[in-house]
Amino acid sequence: MKFKYSSVAAFVALALAGCSTKRESILKYVDPNIGTAHSRWFFYTPAAVPYGMAKLAPSTNGSYGNPSGWEAVGYDTRQNSIEGFVHFHEWQVGGVSYMPTTGAIITKPGDLERKTPGYRSKFDRKNQVAEPGYYKVLLDDYKITAELTATKRVGFQRYTFPKNDQSHIILDIGNKQGESDIVTDANIKMLDDTHFEGFVSTYPKYVKIYDPQGKVNMYFYGELSKKPVSVTAFTAEQLLDKTDHAEGKGAGLVLNYQTADNETIEVKTGLSYTSNANAKANYLAEAKGLSFENAKEQAQQTWQDQLGKITVEDNDIQNKTKFYTGLFHALLGRGIASDVNGDYPKHSGQTGHLPSQANDKLKAEFINSDAIWGGFWNITQLWALSYPDWYGSFVNTELQLYKDKGWFGDGIANSEYVSGVGTNFVGLAVAGAYQVGIRNYDVDLAYEAVKANELSYKNRPVGSGKLDIKAFLEHGYVPYFDQTGRDFVTDSTGSNFAGSHTLEYSYSAFAAAQMAKAMGKTADYNKFIKLSNGWRYIFNPQNKLMQPKRANGSFIDKFDPYQPWRGFQEGNAVQYTFYVPQNPAGLINAIGKDNFNKRLDSIFTVSEKLGFGGGKTIDAFAGINSIYNHGNQPNLHISWLFNFSGKPWLTQKWTRAIGREFYGIEPIHGYGYGQDEDQGQLGSWYVINALGLFDVKGLTDLKPIIELGSPLFAKATVTLGNGKKLTIETQNNSASNVYIQSALFNGKPLDNCWLYRDDLMNGGELKFVMGNQPNTSWGTKVPPPSAQ
Repeated sequence: MKFKYSSVAAFVALALAGCSTKRESILKYVDPNIGTAHSRWFFYTPAAVPYGMAKLAPSTNGSYGNPSGWEAVGYDTRQNSIEGFVHFHEWQVGGVSYMPTTGAIITKPGDLERKTPGYRSKFDRKNQVAEPGYYKVLLDDYKITAELTATKRVGFQRYTFPKNDQSHIILDIGNKQGESDIVTDANIKMLDDTHFEGFVSTYPKYVKIYDPQGKVNMYFYGELSKKPVSVTAFTAEQLLDKTDHAEGKGAGLVLNYQTADNETIEVKTGLSYTSNANAKANYLAEAKGLSFENAKEQAQQTWQDQLGKITVEDNDIQNKTKFYTGLFHALLGRGIASDVNGDYPKHSGQTGHLPSQANDKLKAEFINSDAIWGGFWNITQLWALSYPDWYGSFVNTELQLYKDKGWFGDGIANSEYVSGVGTNFVGLAVAGAYQVGIRNYDVDLAYEAVKANELSYKNRPVGSGKLDIKAFLEHGYVPYFDQTGRDFVTDSTGSNFAGSHTLEYSYSAFAAAQMAKAMGKTADYNKFIKLSNGWRYIFNPQNKLMQPKRANGSFIDKFDPYQPWRGFQEGNAVQYTFYVPQNPAGLINAIGKDNFNKRLDSIFTVSEKLGFGGGKTIDAFAGINSIYNHGNQPNLHISWLFNFSGKPWLTQKWTRAIGREFYGIEPIHGYGYGQDEDQGQLGSWYVINALGLFDVKGLTDLKPIIELGSPLFAKATVTLGNGKKLTIETQNNSASNVYIQSALFNGKPLDNCWLYRDDLMNGGELKFVMGNQPNTSWGTKVPPPSAQ
């Protein structure tokens, strides 16, 4: 598929006219259609602002839900009919769908194959526009043009109808959408001629598994630009004439109109997770008197400002498209759950209120979030670089959860635990925030929570993960046990993911150790640093691989290092053997430097033939039995390990190759083919990788560093989180000139392939001279610190 930049550029330029005349519009380099085959529920939500609660998008299959609760659902580029336009798109949260139609009233969307009657409509993608903050499409069956935009907490929909005496707007409220699963209750009613309100309560599968007493409520308050001629209510079983309210499963309203040709009707909908009153308050604060056009212009200006914190200059349009589309997904991935008045959703439908905050620059919102599993190699580094307010919001959200429920939650939906990973890296992410100076919270409480996350197990709820931490503390590693008739089992004695859990707990213990050291807690530091070496228990010196052990200390038999799921979650021993980010030097010494470099280099040489993932198979787990799988979290740091092993030019070579091959610019080939783009993580990785800035340790060191890779662009200007500017310039850069020949930082020679992050955050100029052959003497004198 080829891009048509000119039409998008012209459209965006018009939309931003008078708003941003000094800067080039960045929005033309964002293509939300990239990677929309097999994409996750949040992924295709163009009509939103960064981290908004209101994320509006067309749905081709959202009413289908998904079998396991996490798979791709919502919008798929391979499907050619739209069943509605949905407001809520978060991890395990979905609902409130509208659909404009004409003709006889139909209240069910029908199936994708259109074998059963339904209100869904065909559409042609040549009549679709998707941009940051805006979406537009022509519904072929009805000749209706639908447009979407949003503020933080308000969704805007505008429909342009043909002349018809039977025009309708269907408010389909009481049915599952996306990852939300079953609706347990719903209610919608007209308040007067042009206002309505309602709620939907759902019981998502991951809530059912990990927080059984929980639920997810969504509230809304809407305003119509035109009074309907009549209103028809409906439920799953029947139409209800002469009434303007409906309740229960399948509840909804049909607003009936007579429309003139090209008549527009707008619907503005305030959203909340706490109450109808707050949904109305959010609407009044953000959207009262705001027109669709002004809301769209405001949304796109917000995107321009936020994306513009990192500007890149280069002639390669494809690379700029990958970069800004990745940054778009990074800023889209998680969404606020708190209201304008500070209310937020607590467990089981309760409402809490955020504490007053003195730091306006880092004002924290309560946010919904997928697990942070692997996020320390992408999203937290991007947050720390230029978006510290969102890192602060993440930490404050987790600390509020700790106060409310007693435990961190690695993945939350309206305060309910919804993480299926089970290892809970929240403590590590909090420790990283502390080390980079993001501290708009009670740091003593934060340390207490981090410590509890690593060491406490008594009465630990399943949704907080680490159910085998007791075994890890007793053995120094997590013992492996086989399962009979059960999958993914972890308890106080061990786990069938014992290998990956051992490595992950060792890493998070290191992060806790560094935070303890920074706060002068020497005894805790000594305890944690010992635990951080748990990986040594399962390193087999014979095969130089990580191999799970049983409780008796013996390595598991019939060991196949390529076999996924046996001892390793979403991966295998070949992939996970490099999972010692807290002590790369220790791992390199254990394997042997020459052996380490040969093995890792050959892994990338072989995996390049499969696009650094699962080839062209469209499945999220296509690459878990390969030797490198960029489409999932456990591998995202290993291309940077050559900086520690004396061959930084191989980091330069392979990180550039991954960005070139794994990331695409097409709907089918976006983030690989079998992608698992967890709320902007893969997009974030592309951004920091293209800047040539990365930290294998995920910013958890006592004094964090930044490693240097192969900067992709001629020039990048980064507005740092402290307001200072960093420019990264390259000379002789090209697709083949990927190797650093020399470097300067603020005019002084930079001979190492790393520098302290504090120095980088002072801003200034990083300059690189690039070439097509490795300079094997650059960056090798002093390796990045790996001290314990």
